[in-house]
Amino acid sequence: MEPAPAPRPTAVPPFDPELGAVLASLGNGPTEPVTPENLAARQERDAATRPRPTAEELRADGRFEVTELSVPGPRDGPEVTLVSVRPTGPSGPLPLLYYLHGGAMIMGNAWSVLPRILREWALPLEMAVLSVEYRLAPGTRYPGPLEDCYAGLVWAAGHAGELGIDAGRVIIGGKSAGGGLAAALALLARDRGGPGILGQLLLCPMLDDRARTVSSHQMSGLGGWDLVSAETAWKALLGDRYGAADLPPYAAPARATDLSGLPPAFIDVGSAEMFRDEDVAYANALWQAGGQAELHVWPGACHGFDSVAPRAALSQDARDARTRWLRRLLARSGR
Repeated sequence: MEPAPAPRPTAVPPFDPELGAVLASLGNGPTEPVTPENLAARQERDAATRPRPTAEELRADGRFEVTELSVPGPRDGPEVTLVSVRPTGPSGPLPLLYYLHGGAMIMGNAWSVLPRILREWALPLEMAVLSVEYRLAPGTRYPGPLEDCYAGLVWAAGHAGELGIDAGRVIIGGKSAGGGLAAALALLARDRGGPGILGQLLLCPMLDDRARTVSSHQMSGLGGWDLVSAETAWKALLGDRYGAADLPPYAAPARATDLSGLPPAFIDVGSAEMFRDEDVAYANALWQAGGQAELHVWPGACHGFDSVAPRAALSQDARDARTRWLRRLLARSGR
């Protein structure tokens, strides 16, 4: 049976006034989408311009211990780079945030996300962090990036003692594509009997390759990331498997039909972004499977709004909500 045609909405939810003003200040008209034709140039520009703090900068005058690790990768794959950071003060095994960067599977790096994570979570919550430098598409297609993340997770759990982490208190997390990878990693760890996961922090996760939701079409050309860019990224990741009826849920977690037995999730997304409907549906599917999920749909927020406008009231509220969830999760697991 042919899938139902994608909806063609005409109304668009408004942006939060603060966020709208910032978006307007960034230029006239929508951001140029990523296309197959400009993908290589966009990747080169991202690699050249995205911040990549050094280990010395991340140490922040001695507040953190920073080590770059090369660990065994997936079978027939290269080693995986993990950036290991932990506060210098606390002793004993620390809970771990195993973090997967965003960038639509086609851009980004493990270092650029760390300053905010260290400032907002690692230091106040006394958490260790491992940020994963997984391979990017289209140079590496599915399942390569996910297998990189899984290999790193297995290695970390098996070397908890030397890392100074508590293998029973590992939280996986990520934003956008990293959030999608984190959701897939939770599914993969469950099905392979892999390392235990305490929780999954899914920030505006990229979950569905099919582009059948209202929001995926509703926000076309708006908010900095839209359907054209998303389709380019999914095609880069999946190649000939893009849109296949039998695509496994580890490639696109929204395709999962069994969400039982997964760790508690925090999911947040903006009301004015294309991932809204697939993220809300994923939270609902977790509840229907008997799982735990805390869902926030931030009114008027665009994709990555807290990075676009970090000082906006909505961004501050979102950061506070994420931190509270992490704190509660850690408190329930014991210290």
